[in-house]
Amino acid sequence: MFSSPGPQALSWDDLAELLPLQSEEQLLQLRQEGPTNAQARLRLFGRPESEVRVTLYRDHHAWCPYCQKVWLWLEEKRIPYRIRKVTMFCYGEKERWYKQVVPSGMLPALELDGRLYTESDVILQALEDAFGPLEAGLSDPDVFPLRQLERRLFRAWCQWLCYCDGEGPHSAPAEQHFARIAGLVEEALEATPGPFFLERFSSADVIFIPYLERMNASLAYYKGYGIRQQHPAIDRWFTALEQRRTYLGTQSDFHTHAHDLPPQMGCCLASGGAEQRRVAQLIDQGPWPFADPAVIETRQEQPEGAQLEAVARVLRHRERLMAVNPAAGPALDQALRSALTLLLKPNNGAIQPPAGTAVGLRYLRDRISVPRDMSLHAARLLRTALEATAALDSPEQPAPLPVQHRRDQNPVPFLAEA
Repeated sequence: MFSSPGPQALSWDDLAELLPLQSEEQLLQLRQEGPTNAQARLRLFGRPESEVRVTLYRDHHAWCPYCQKVWLWLEEKRIPYRIRKVTMFCYGEKERWYKQVVPSGMLPALELDGRLYTESDVILQALEDAFGPLEAGLSDPDVFPLRQLERRLFRAWCQWLCYCDGEGPHSAPAEQHFARIAGLVEEALEATPGPFFLERFSSADVIFIPYLERMNASLAYYKGYGIRQQHPAIDRWFTALEQRRTYLGTQSDFHTHAHDLPPQMGCCLASGGAEQRRVAQLIDQGPWPFADPAVIETRQEQPEGAQLEAVARVLRHRERLMAVNPAAGPALDQALRSALTLLLKPNNGAIQPPAGTAVGLRYLRDRISVPRDMSLHAARLLRTALEATAALDSPEQPAPLPVQHRRDQNPVPFLAEA
């Protein structure tokens, strides 16, 4: 008596048929008029393109914290704008055309009514002058002290993250100093009736978002320290942000931040303790979402359709994803289809991939970038499916991600397919 074959990987055509039909015109319209997203090159908010006065120059990876600050401000104010994307140096060579626009190469830059501005605070001030403040301006007496507090928190974070490794004599004082400044941030949040720094979401929140998001990820990964666990008011603030579609469209995840920060910061030093190593392994290898109270990446419930988003993004880029993967070949093609089949048909169970494909699947798992490629929840689901499929082959892991640069994430091969 013969046993029936197990579940089989769907073909690329079969996978595509399980996705909602969407033309290129519909996709373009969604990017321009729909929720905040990293793929858009034009945002209109229901206005005609002829009214666009602003061009934002930001990074291809949608990762730069200073770009995120300006990006969020524009989205919250619903100011129509164009986006021109530039390669950050740690990911690849900066485009020549951009150096002609901005000789220093610094990001972000913004063109408003034909005039160019650089440095995020200068850009925000110019935008305030042109379009009015976001609830309260940068120089508002309620906002200015908060900007100073954000810089104090930033310096305390840098001191602990970048200059204190192991459990040496400087680590405990650095942690205590960071916790003390974070306590002052909590006091500022608790001084208002709602979850934000002022009574309503404002430029003060925009100022804090980029680096508090990166602190939450990096201190979990490199120090085993949970900001949201240790500081409830900051946790409430993050939870309120996760109700805003503007924030969700710019939000990254722990894995992306943990591995993109080292080349930007110069280094990130791990404490090396048992809890730190445990949390880092969770972030790197799952399971996702984290069922661990020590790792609060988000409190947002998984939105409907996140798995469809993940599969759609892979299908759009599958040829280039295969081309840049060192393990590319027919076997990996089948293994990737197996993972995507699991993602769309989870009740059928994981599908045995061809032998020797685990490393190739995990190579892709480690290079999903949020929000550049997809949203946080879509990335979680894709990583889970890739890991579950790879685990059926072998426990072998790919080479560690580089820390001096991230040129394994060079955007050039993907630019025509964004």
